[in-house]
Amino acid sequence: MNKETEYDITLPSKMEVRETSEEYVADQRFTYEDYCTWSDDARYELIDGRVHRMEAPNQQHQKISGHLFFHLYGYLLTRSCEVYAAPFDVRLNVGEGKDTVVQPDLVVICDQEKLDHKGVKGVPEFLIEILSPSTSTRDRTVKLQKYEQYAVKEVWLIDPLYKTVTVHVLNERGRYTYKIYQNNDSITSTVLTDFTIDLATIFAE
Repeated sequence: MNKETEYDITLPSKMEVRETSEEYVADQRFTYEDYCTWSDDARYELIDGRVHRMEAPNQQHQKISGHLFFHLYGYLLTRSCEVYAAPFDVRLNVGEGKDTVVQPDLVVICDQEKLDHKGVKGVPEFLIEILSPSTSTRDRTVKLQKYEQYAVKEVWLIDPLYKTVTVHVLNERGRYTYKIYQNNDSITSTVLTDFTIDLATIFAE
């Protein structure tokens, strides 16, 4: 199925405080300055000042990320954009309250002024999230809502379990429409206009 659809991104009515082996969401709110003091031994994201701990990705996740990085890097060699792989901080909102710092699996930046030694300060043109059991709900709801809020032009959500890719593209109303790709489909990026990749390549063993 690859029918284009526009929809509302629904958020949980209440973000509960919980600690499990999969994810930790702290009740306390933190700032980017706090974030910069934390140990590099673990990965975290800040969403509206709330901290989310991230587990290390598994082999399948890393293999998919590697395939995509290889093809994106080759495509961008003769272009002005650059691709970066996680862990790489994207500061969507810092210093204005409810700091939001995320680490997409892959991010493409075309405005070099947004890059500094700490990562990206501002909004990427294009990014990819590879879903994991511990993060898939957050990636599909809270983070996707933030990407829409800050006007990331194109977001791919890759589901390794079902071998599908959901492509979200910002429309003229500032809302995401999406298409789901599966089986033998090929995807052509809207932002990277002539970048095309087959799902068989993304999920190659």
